[in-house]
Amino acid sequence: MDIIPVILSGGSGTRLWPLSREQYPKQLLALTSERTMLQDTALRLDGLPGTLPLAAEPIVVCNDEYRFITAEQLRAVGKGSHYIVLEPAGRNTAPALTLAAMIAQERSGDAVLVVMPADHVIRDGGAFCAAIERGLPAAEGGAMVTFGIVPSRAETGYGYIRKGADEEGGVFPIEAFVEKPSREVAEGYVASGEYLWNSGIFMMRAGVWMKAVGHFAPTMALACQDAVASGSRDADFVRVGRDAFLACPSDSIDYAVMEKLAQAPELGIPGRVVTMDPEWSDVGAWDALWEVSERDGAGNIGRGDVLFEDSRDSLVFAENRLVACLGTENLVVVETQDAVMVARKDRTQDVKKLVSRLKLESRHEAVTHRKVHRPWGCYDSVDAGERFQVKRIVVKPGASLSLQMHHHRAEHWIVVHGTARVTRGDESFLLSENQSTYIPLGVTHRLENPGKLPLEIIEVQSGSYLGEDDIVRFQDTYGRG
Repeated sequence: MDIIPVILSGGSGTRLWPLSREQYPKQLLALTSERTMLQDTALRLDGLPGTLPLAAEPIVVCNDEYRFITAEQLRAVGKGSHYIVLEPAGRNTAPALTLAAMIAQERSGDAVLVVMPADHVIRDGGAFCAAIERGLPAAEGGAMVTFGIVPSRAETGYGYIRKGADEEGGVFPIEAFVEKPSREVAEGYVASGEYLWNSGIFMMRAGVWMKAVGHFAPTMALACQDAVASGSRDADFVRVGRDAFLACPSDSIDYAVMEKLAQAPELGIPGRVVTMDPEWSDVGAWDALWEVSERDGAGNIGRGDVLFEDSRDSLVFAENRLVACLGTENLVVVETQDAVMVARKDRTQDVKKLVSRLKLESRHEAVTHRKVHRPWGCYDSVDAGERFQVKRIVVKPGASLSLQMHHHRAEHWIVVHGTARVTRGDESFLLSENQSTYIPLGVTHRLENPGKLPLEIIEVQSGSYLGEDDIVRFQDTYGRG
């Protein structure tokens, strides 16, 4: 029976703004290591014994908006997959797992799914893989298995699981799921030794999940079945039917299924929890990142060009320039190309309120970074003003932009590194470093990199409207309309 990693990569991570954005969420960021959180998750099961039938390609469920960077990050760590399932909109974890279970059944029959959020930190990979091994027989036998973290403190930001008394190899019956408690109640939970933090990590056979979700949430199951049936394949991506999926109810794995198992013994699906202590965190906010990261002697964490003087217990991320802290205490400072956020460390759970305000004001800082990733490379909006915009564009070797035209703007291209192949109307020609060309308004054009090195150009746009939606695509390698 195959073991398939299922990576749920649909979260937005609003409390980690301004590094995390709607179209570039926290799982795509390198917050605790040189790899991104998605990459660390994709590699997490590599510590399992080689005798176990671990599938080479994970099933990844993510938002359509960041599909290309997701595929690129997976390929970069040798975990490229042809099973990246694209959600037209977020519907929480239960529909995401239902889609993954149906894809798994088509691919491998009744495989065991190891369901992992892409935005968690697990420092002790050996302890995690040992917990997976302990829970595997229960999952293969038809149980719905979750993983509970041995609590190290009375945490009010996590849900809890009360485990039963009958233990078998570190696997316990689930007595109850408990919502985020008050401080006093959380202290009682930890003191009792009966409660575990709810990690949000699960393991079960694909068919067991489909049986459970069909019983407890039949509308969800039917909507997901319609979405898969009306979907299509596109390179690495599994596209589900948009209308069918938008009709799907939104719910979590816990609420939709796990909490109801004990009330439905007739299903014959037991709920089990495996205890583990793998130095886990869901890194839900900046203070949680400070907790799990290595600090200096004064309790400070600095990433990038950071200078601390007479400061302590502070976290500073600097992406583009020097950030100097003098006499600071318990602060979080995050500097990006287009935003700076300063907060008291004990208020970082409220960063989502800032993001809500940005969205109400329709500000792009809530959605995208100044640097935007595309399947062919990236662009950085360097400057903008009345009727003009300047971008630095990087095209990967062998890649090309779509054949396109614009109704409202003209473009000037200057090559600063590499070689460009330019299509302009009926013409096709090469440009090398320090050469330039002009694309008049309304003229069909394409930019390609025929070389083996990245192509870098400066693009100056001018016109009455400079929005990204002023693109008419005629041909596109990446399936964009």
